[in-house]
Amino acid sequence: MEHVLSSDTLTELRRPRPYPAVSVLTPTHRREPDKAQDPVRLRNVLAEAKKQLEADPAVTRERRTDVVEQLEQALAEVDLNHSEDGLAIFAAPGEHQVWSLARTVPERVVLSDTFLTRNLVAARAAESPYWVLTVSADRIALWSGAGARVVPADLAGFPLTRSLEPQDVEREERVGDVPSTFTDEETRRFLRDADTALAAVLRSTPRPLYVAGEKAALALLGEVGTAAEDAFHVPHGGLGHAGAEAVWQAVRPVVTAEDLRTVDAVTTELESARGRRAYAAGVDEAWQNATAGRVRLLAVEENYRVTVRDGGGHLVPADGDDLDARHDIVDEIVEQCLDTGAQVRFVPDGTLADAQGMAAVLRY
Repeated sequence: MEHVLSSDTLTELRRPRPYPAVSVLTPTHRREPDKAQDPVRLRNVLAEAKKQLEADPAVTRERRTDVVEQLEQALAEVDLNHSEDGLAIFAAPGEHQVWSLARTVPERVVLSDTFLTRNLVAARAAESPYWVLTVSADRIALWSGAGARVVPADLAGFPLTRSLEPQDVEREERVGDVPSTFTDEETRRFLRDADTALAAVLRSTPRPLYVAGEKAALALLGEVGTAAEDAFHVPHGGLGHAGAEAVWQAVRPVVTAEDLRTVDAVTTELESARGRRAYAAGVDEAWQNATAGRVRLLAVEENYRVTVRDGGGHLVPADGDDLDARHDIVDEIVEQCLDTGAQVRFVPDGTLADAQGMAAVLRY
């Protein structure tokens, strides 16, 4: 199952497909006893997808067979033993993908000419993704972080490795010019290569960056390049060959402190916007302004969900079984805001109590 959603991957997911592009969404659970229902629920929603394919006269027999095979292959790739809060399965002629999400999703099946990506977009925004670069003299690795999880990001040539064995041992022993690990030219060249690769990653997928390593390594990286000049430094040795849990524990205090600082900055900006009448509160006002492209900053409580329907130009509360209900309106608003260049920040539950869980700073 996939976890790391890059900008390039999202662009690829959003491109038009030959009909039918099938999106299957279902909530999942991390722990028992709720976790026990996930296999049955998943089989049922996939059965519903196959039923809709069978009943759709616009789907040829050949394409139906192809997409059903893709759905079966996707099912075989699902690992419910390590599930998070939601699951998205995408299938179209000749392709399929399975995405695990750290954010709940409504159960639904959609047949269209594009995949339904808004829940992935909202999940990525909710996790506040970041990069971690671990630097040592012989290995420089890139990690993709989201929430309390980091995973290896094997892209742009990362991880970079080299041998620390001296190239001319006899000469060094004879003249005694064994350089310090972080002062010799080979190491400087190694870190310059890392800086170049890192710059390419940050151009394609901008995120906050945390750089972890010995103080000498962090200093040299700053000397030889500029890609990490705005990074948060985490002085911590021994991470060159470390696993994901060790890397997370090393950066955790700095990531947590930055998250708290971000929440304070968001609440301050919302108060300022309220004073100058550039403020919207609640799901209906947020939706009206998001569709008009007026939102500059959207703040959403982490677990805020609401079901609504169109009540004649405004969104009004709706029951879950209402045929016109929009169960993932929060994710729709998040995606709309991001598409129009707005910042989206998720904050702890209760932070926006006076705004019913969602508030926005407006552009004008």
